[in-house]
Amino acid sequence: MISFSEGPSDGPFPSRPASPRGTDDPTRSARGSSDRGGPAQPLLLVRELRKFFKMRSGLFEREKRQVRAVDGVSFNVAKGETLGIVGESGCGKSTTARLIARLMSPDSGELVFDGDGVGQFGGMALKDFRRNLQMVFQDSFASLNPRLTMLETVAYGPQIHGVSKVEAIARAEALLARVGLAPDHFGNRYPHELSGGQRQRVNIARALAFEPRLLILDEAVAALDKSVQAQVLNLLQELKAERNLTYVFISHDLHVVHYLADRVMVMYLGQVVEIGPVKPLYETPRHPYTRALLSAVPSMDPAHRTERSPLSGDPPNPINPPSGCRFRDRCPQAHARCAVEMPLLRETTGGHFAACHLDELP
Repeated sequence: MISFSEGPSDGPFPSRPASPRGTDDPTRSARGSSDRGGPAQPLLLVRELRKFFKMRSGLFEREKRQVRAVDGVSFNVAKGETLGIVGESGCGKSTTARLIARLMSPDSGELVFDGDGVGQFGGMALKDFRRNLQMVFQDSFASLNPRLTMLETVAYGPQIHGVSKVEAIARAEALLARVGLAPDHFGNRYPHELSGGQRQRVNIARALAFEPRLLILDEAVAALDKSVQAQVLNLLQELKAERNLTYVFISHDLHVVHYLADRVMVMYLGQVVEIGPVKPLYETPRHPYTRALLSAVPSMDPAHRTERSPLSGDPPNPINPPSGCRFRDRCPQAHARCAVEMPLLRETTGGHFAACHLDELP
């Protein structure tokens, strides 16, 4: 079972490390996977990440509108930590993950991986960064090439990055066996011949083929049955301990996040509204939106049934978000200040931050 760690206490905006090492640093390993910054250095720093999608409704429209998918997101992930990201559909969770993995380019913002700026002069090259970070997606079938066997799928990436075919096949066989799929039985099968849980195990093995330090799991167990989901979650816990991995885990299931995560980040309409250690955040949430999310979690206790919806109305239009606090139109405790001033993340207790004007969060 997971132990609820208090997580790092330096807040979501840690100070910038002094002079990141350049690519010619002799202490850097050939693959860029050594622990260069030490245990106190966060593995991943994300600062002011933004992504706006331009929209045009007509051929001769002069004014270009923008969907503010991710708007000023900042956080850090400590080494060996699991950061859970939660929020309603459309809040920007998956877009944030894709921006971190550089599957799409951000409009602005900065990524620092173990003290090295990603894609910056004198920092970490994108090729090295992508070896250290891998992603597991929700749709296990669409993530796999239907023309490749499972053994070829896992071995393909390392071969592209220069690993010999013999070594890549040997690595693929070992990884398939580790995730519970005997290579002699499953190695020559194609994606349509496997169940959803088996395909997701292949996706995990493929991600581990690069020996990464950080895995981004975007709704990786959402499409699985509960029994299979539990097996995959236990596998992720075992792999994390064995390989000293760090996870960014995105999910709608707050029960799963509570089980797996050390810290939780709550997003609403492209922004971070609360972030902190999982235990105090679940027991004493500081933001009204977080309280609403937690109150909507189904309970097995008949004495704690949900009598009415904790939230009313739909999320605002991300093209034209409300002024001030973006949650104010749905917040039963909103007051005048919420309409004119955007709340900033401030620390309430050790390592627990929230963005809310209510009573200045005493």
